Amino acid sequence: MTPVLAMLHALADEASPRDVWWLYGTRNGREHPFAEEARRLLAALPHRHSHIRYSAPDAEDRRTIDFDASGRLDMRALQALNLPRDGDFYICGPSAFMNDLAAELAALGVARDRIHTELFGAGPSITPGVVAPTRPPPHLPAGVPGTGALVSFARSGLSAHFGPAFRNLLELAEACDVPVRWSCRTGVCHTCETALVAGSVRYEPDPIDAAADGNVLICCARPEGDIVIDL
Repeated sequence: MTPVLAMLHALADEASPRDVWWLYGTRNGREHPFAEEARRLLAALPHRHSHIRYSAPDAEDRRTIDFDASGRLDMRALQALNLPRDGDFYICGPSAFMNDLAAELAALGVARDRIHTELFGAGPSITPGVVAPTRPPPHLPAGVPGTGALVSFARSGLSAHFGPAFRNLLELAEACDVPVRWSCRTGVCHTCETALVAGSVRYEPDPIDAAADGNVLICCARPEGDIVIDL
C-alpha cells in the first residue's frame, strides 16, 4: 500500500480531475489496511473508479460496502473492468503477483512502458551455483545447428549459432545447459539481466524497464549479429 497510498494522497490533495482507478486485492476485511483512509481520499476525486476484491471474505464482510467482488485480481477481473488501455499502471505487491499482473496487462494491450512496479517485501530465493540440481556441462544444442548469429557464452567457453528454434537468448542458453537465472520470462523482473560483452540485441517483446547500460535481459532478447554475453 505504501507507494500507491502516497500517490492517492497527492491526487486527493489537488482534487485531480483525471480518471483514477484504485484496484486492490486481499483476503478479507481483517487484512485490508487503510481501507477507510483510501475510501476517504477517493471521495475527493471527481473521476474515481474503485474495485476491491477479497479472495476469502469473512461472514461479516459486506459486498458493495467493504468489497466489490470475490476472487483475485487476475486476467478475468481486468477484462471485466474494461480498464483504459492508454493509462499508466502502478503495481505494488509480492513479486509473483506483480509479474502475473504486468504480463496480463501487456496481453490486454497496455504498452509496457506504461506499467510500473515496486516490490513489496523480499524477492523469491535464487541460489544459482549454490543449490542446484546436477547438470551436464555446457554443450551445443541438440538438433540441426542454427545458421543465425553466433552467440558466445563467455563464462561457459561455448559458442552456438542462434536459430529459428529459439525465441530468445534464454531459450538458447537452456538448450545448451548454460547456467542461467530467470523468473518471469517476459522482461518484467530483471532476474535474467546479464552483461553484454560485445554486440547488440533487439527485444521481442520490449521489457517494461530497460536493462542497465551494458547489460541485456536474455529472456526477451534476440541477437543482432554476433554477440558475447557473460554467462
